[in-house]
Amino acid sequence: MAASSEHVETASTVTDPPEVHHTEAPETTRAQETSDPEPTGQEPDPDEDEDEDEDGGEPPGPKIRDTPEDIKLEAIANTVALHPSRDVLVCGDVDGDVYAFSYSCTEGENKELWSSGHHMKSCRQVRFSSDGLKLYSVSRDKAVHMLDAERGQLVTRIRGAHDAPINSLLLVDENILATGDDKGTLKVWDMRRGMAFMDLKHHEDYISDIAVDQAKRILLTASGDGTMGVFNIKRRRFELLSEFQSGDLTSVAIMKRGKKVVCGSSEGTIYIFNWNGFGATSDRFAIKAESIECIAPITDNIMCTASMDGYIRAINLLPNRVLGCIGQHIGEPIEELAKSWDTRFLASSAHDQLIKFWDISGLPNQTVDEYRKRKKKGGRMKSLTKKAHGDNDFFSGLVEETDKKEDVEEDDEEEEDSDSGSD
Repeated sequence: MAASSEHVETASTVTDPPEVHHTEAPETTRAQETSDPEPTGQEPDPDEDEDEDEDGGEPPGPKIRDTPEDIKLEAIANTVALHPSRDVLVCGDVDGDVYAFSYSCTEGENKELWSSGHHMKSCRQVRFSSDGLKLYSVSRDKAVHMLDAERGQLVTRIRGAHDAPINSLLLVDENILATGDDKGTLKVWDMRRGMAFMDLKHHEDYISDIAVDQAKRILLTASGDGTMGVFNIKRRRFELLSEFQSGDLTSVAIMKRGKKVVCGSSEGTIYIFNWNGFGATSDRFAIKAESIECIAPITDNIMCTASMDGYIRAINLLPNRVLGCIGQHIGEPIEELAKSWDTRFLASSAHDQLIKFWDISGLPNQTVDEYRKRKKKGGRMKSLTKKAHGDNDFFSGLVEETDKKEDVEEDDEEEEDSDSGSD
């Protein structure tokens, strides 16, 4: 039986700018005006005027930071998405609430724009449409919502979109939506009709992530059963499953201009597939991380990964290298990463109930040596941002200088089970 779709006109909570009250000058000002003048014959001290000019001048302007300030939430955010053309982000939390914020490098200028509480259970993922006008969300309550991204108003709700809680979401184009649930079912929706034209179950466990090729023809799914699924949207059919990998596959991304597919795993290994060679991996790359929960492609070769250990790592693909540390939520598992529209910032959400921002503007300029060099054990990853090892890390600069003097790389983060070092 098809899931019911409904159009709704529901108001959300919009945060208005504070009102400015204009008041009369206080009585103390008038009292000063009517106070006794200086005694006759005593001339004012010229040095006092100079001191007033020096100390009582214009107040300092607002502080400009390298990155926006952290955004503190009321609950853990499972998901975060950044607007495709503006400095706006949206996040969904474990209570089912969705929040929109504007962000800025000017201190004190992060603002809550609106909030929506239409989901009855935990919001699992949110995604903007390519024009930034629509926002889609999926939840443990098995519903798919489409909201007006400007005001946060609910436009369309598909109740009971899946028989199991929905875990993953991908916008194929302006009208086509793909969703995956906790029992391994993939559905592809035409949102103009509010109906699914593909409903396939070939995974034995939850679908953790979905990706699509540039031609919008092939859907790839990562699953907790350790396999990657391949589905043809144009022909509306299942193609194949990859061989089983060790641990859950937690994320999937397309790299190298569509020539490679990478999957993160719960055991901290990145599995690499050739395009059109989806049955078996062509390479694998293990890093010293508890897991790889999320992959955010930055360039054709460089991606950022988030882990349960709280670290965000920058990784080069082929040759496989850990470039260094972008940042961390100290001791807190990271749920999701999102890249800003101008590739200047990376946003991360974690169990510390914070949205943090990291400057990744220099990441595309990173170079990778084909030859791997040894680094003494016990060292830590190279810092790629000022906040990489904490906001107040006094020794971070010293560590980087020491690394340069020793002329060694950060490859202590790599295990020696990468099967290949080139395309």
